[in-house]
Amino acid sequence: MADFNFTPYDSSIFILTGIPGLEADHIWISIPFSTVYFMALLANFTVLFVVCKEKSLHKPMYLLLCMLALTDITTSTSFVPKALCIFWFNLKSITVKGCLTQMFFFHALSNVHSAVLVTMAFDRYVAICNPLRYATILTNARIAKLGLVGLIRAVLFLLPLPLLLSRQPFCANRIIPHTYCDHNAVAKMSCGDITVSRVYGLVIAFILSGLDVTLIGLSYGLIIRAVLRISSKKANHKALNTCSAHICVILMAYPLGLFSSLTHRFGQGIPQHVLVILANITYLIPPMLNPIIYGVKTKELRDKVVKYICRIHSPHATDFKCT
Repeated sequence: MADFNFTPYDSSIFILTGIPGLEADHIWISIPFSTVYFMALLANFTVLFVVCKEKSLHKPMYLLLCMLALTDITTSTSFVPKALCIFWFNLKSITVKGCLTQMFFFHALSNVHSAVLVTMAFDRYVAICNPLRYATILTNARIAKLGLVGLIRAVLFLLPLPLLLSRQPFCANRIIPHTYCDHNAVAKMSCGDITVSRVYGLVIAFILSGLDVTLIGLSYGLIIRAVLRISSKKANHKALNTCSAHICVILMAYPLGLFSSLTHRFGQGIPQHVLVILANITYLIPPMLNPIIYGVKTKELRDKVVKYICRIHSPHATDFKCT
């Protein structure tokens, strides 16, 4: 693999090393990396296609699934293509503006993803605790407005991150030991006082994530209280089963994301390559698994996906069960 010329001391660029210490294995690492990414794209675009084509799925719940799929696609696409360029072509250089832009989109889209999960928790709360008013409380238009609020929140709170760093002087050595421009990694490249930037980043991360986790916890607390009041065990199981897919997605997103964030900030004794691999896994595996989880757990969506798969294999078949 040919090395492309770059100068680490060029004032207009940063150098992304990929996975530090494992540069010789980048080609092999790229195999599972690219496989998971393309599977995530295929699965999420399948969800988008099926929901868009099937009018019976034009409901708030499936609109939320589309929003989740879009955030999964955009979040992973904000960093994976550049990482693959590093692995395959040794294209490690990135302009300072390009790096700050990538950093903004990566963190903003991750935050939008969290906002979507909060909205999905609220959707489950209304569906179980106020089923008779579900259709009036959660309309498609209201879901779209909540999604827009999540997007505006992400832009307003996370735009200062690149703006604060853009005012900083950067050191001569601009080698970032990462596959993408993470805020903490880019901040370490500065020779100036980054106290404001680092404190703002940490506070915003805890406030936004803490708020989202609190709202999700509150929703499920009310759901559990409502379920415990139901005398029928069958009804209890059915109510909780409607939340199982969302709970699985939450358990993949928040614990892993929080652990990765804390280890990057405070895990000085952890090898750098472990931190970078963990960061990539955190934002690469869930986008692949989320549509699979919802496809398995949601019968209506599963049946429609099977229907289209059968049409591809048997274009003249009318029975979507492929009998």
